[in-house]
Amino acid sequence: MADASTSVDQKFSLLEVLDTYKLCLSESKEVYLKHYVAGWRGLVKFLNSLGSVFGFISKDAVNKIQILVNHMNGENGSQYVTVQSMVKYELENQLVDVNKRDGHPESGCRTLLRLHRALRWLELFLDHLRTSAEDSKTSAMCAEAYNESLAQHHPWVVRKAAGMAFIMLPGRPTFFEVMNVGPPEQVVATLEEALPLISEVYQITEELYAQHNLLALP
Repeated sequence: MADASTSVDQKFSLLEVLDTYKLCLSESKEVYLKHYVAGWRGLVKFLNSLGSVFGFISKDAVNKIQILVNHMNGENGSQYVTVQSMVKYELENQLVDVNKRDGHPESGCRTLLRLHRALRWLELFLDHLRTSAEDSKTSAMCAEAYNESLAQHHPWVVRKAAGMAFIMLPGRPTFFEVMNVGPPEQVVATLEEALPLISEVYQITEELYAQHNLLALP
């Protein structure tokens, strides 16, 4: 029975991710870390549902999620309710290695920045899937999204490995199937609803990090 429940728990649902990102923003457009992390847990299920192809990204995401959870559950957890409160707290208390890796390699700001960059890649890739034809090459779509986002932050050896992994991607119908929404037109409609929410969370975080010169944290 344990195996069965684990299987169900690990099954990706695009609707669950949509519901999570609907909860991500406060009325004043602050990003709730709790829901940001929950959204990423859902996206990790999506990556894992496609086998080991995205393992190099999903494993790192899981690690980063746990670091943020540790901050949220720690003694200063009240400072980690939103991305905005986290940035304010860590900068005011000099808990961020701004210019070089030093004593705070697991700061919330640095950790979330890595997830933030990967979120942009996923947003672009899902949008390519949404607008593509049924026989479009997912490997090309994924590589294009990667080159527009994560690639610039990865060393050559990782970029090379990513390129090789993308070649192994299944076709568009397989991606639509693992989203567990229904027929292709329903998947497209759900993506059309979810992607603007993900994009807004990304843009708010991007602007916040740019404002505090945090987009290039080592």
